[in-house]
Amino acid sequence: MKVALIQMACTADVEDNRNKLAERIAEAANNQAELVVLQELHNSLYFCQTENTDLFDLAEPIPGPSSEFYGRIARQHSVVLVTSLFERRAPGLYHNTAVVFEKDGTIAGKYRKMHIPDDPAYYEKFYFTPGDLGFHPIDTSVGRLGVQVCWDQWYPEGARLMALRGAELLIYPTAIGYESSDTVEEQERQREAWTTVQRGHAVTNGLPVIAVNRTGHEPDPSGQTNGIRFWGSSFVAGPQGELLYRAEKDEETVKVVDIDLRRSENVRRWWPFLRDRRIEEFSGLSRRFLD
Repeated sequence: MKVALIQMACTADVEDNRNKLAERIAEAANNQAELVVLQELHNSLYFCQTENTDLFDLAEPIPGPSSEFYGRIARQHSVVLVTSLFERRAPGLYHNTAVVFEKDGTIAGKYRKMHIPDDPAYYEKFYFTPGDLGFHPIDTSVGRLGVQVCWDQWYPEGARLMALRGAELLIYPTAIGYESSDTVEEQERQREAWTTVQRGHAVTNGLPVIAVNRTGHEPDPSGQTNGIRFWGSSFVAGPQGELLYRAEKDEETVKVVDIDLRRSENVRRWWPFLRDRRIEEFSGLSRRFLD
């Protein structure tokens, strides 16, 4: 399968971001991409750096204007498209939602972000209600996609549940970057940890992983921090964790990568982790902590 990653710097102009993405999706399709993956909350700046009730106006219902726009783009180029939208479910009830479009522009399925961070410059708990759709892969014409969102990528349980439900790919739209006061060494440790933990999901589940991150600097509107420099580094890993492609930190990128889905079957035969799991001993995983 040919998979396209679109790593991009966003602006405050939603229409500009969407039109820029439309051009890049067209570029990916012209390079024979069958599946196109976008970064987290790609319609706007990463607004969670501050807590501001006015920013809830960025949210949209699904179906809604953005789903109509991206559905039309998917249909126009006959690609399966993974998007990341700010969903308005009801007044006062909002989600960080990945929406997957089929080649005919219809919605194949959606996933609501389950793990919601609350850290300086990442005040997502103010905006997003935790997802309630569970960890269920989305069936498409190119395969069964295990889509999660950003902070979910640090948790092995979600990846495992997607794999146990037959996901053929693990996909993570992402918005993550450096805190400016950290040393260069600490910044690199964080970026490498981010890559390593997801490569671990590939290894332990015998599945390819696709992670697409933002790039560029976005200032903090409150001025309390120096903003976030998103570290890019979008990548595709194979089912043994091997890096098939990794983007630069500071460059916008449209990259088409070949993934051989048949390799997952052989890797799982060589390393039968699912066979050897001691599921009868795992009940403690449903507890917050074991004293």
